[in-house]
Amino acid sequence: MQFPIEAGLKDGTPVELVLAGERDLPKLAKLYDRIVAEGTSYPHEKPLAEAEFHDYWVRGKSTVVAYERPRKAEPELLGAFYLKPNWPGRARHVANAGFIVAPEWRNRGLAWLLGAAMLDYAKQLGYRSVIFNLVFSENQVARRLWEKLGFRELGIIPGAVRKNDAAYQDAIVMFRSLVSPTSPAESRSPARP
Repeated sequence: MQFPIEAGLKDGTPVELVLAGERDLPKLAKLYDRIVAEGTSYPHEKPLAEAEFHDYWVRGKSTVVAYERPRKAEPELLGAFYLKPNWPGRARHVANAGFIVAPEWRNRGLAWLLGAAMLDYAKQLGYRSVIFNLVFSENQVARRLWEKLGFRELGIIPGAVRKNDAAYQDAIVMFRSLVSPTSPAESRSPARP
């Protein structure tokens, strides 16, 4: 996989995926603040300080951002993902990723494009699987997207997320293998116990 990647959304809008550089980070932080304020997909409750943002989205990660093509002098950031090892050492081959899409760019195929690109990029980087540790159970759009991209639910964390209204919702752990099969349990047919 070679960046930049040029692609089109469902409505034909041309977009470009690029590896994030320093000049992309202020736009990325601003978009992340908007997503955090929604309270529907990330655990943070308030905007992150610059160092916290760098730790969460950039440091030790591969970060990819999406822009409309052709790029304007002051382009709008449409969405992004980061990719990183979920654990160190012997389990470093299991990736974790996070995604954001600007509200005005949702339902146009950008999240699917970012997800598909992340899976290809993860394979290229040598990851054997991807795990999402905290998919908010009420985020049905994200859950359906990940299922379309081959993820399955591994488990539920009851009451893991406090919502903006102070009620609690469950979180789902989702997983996708990037090699087939990854374990004897995955290679068993559904009919066997």
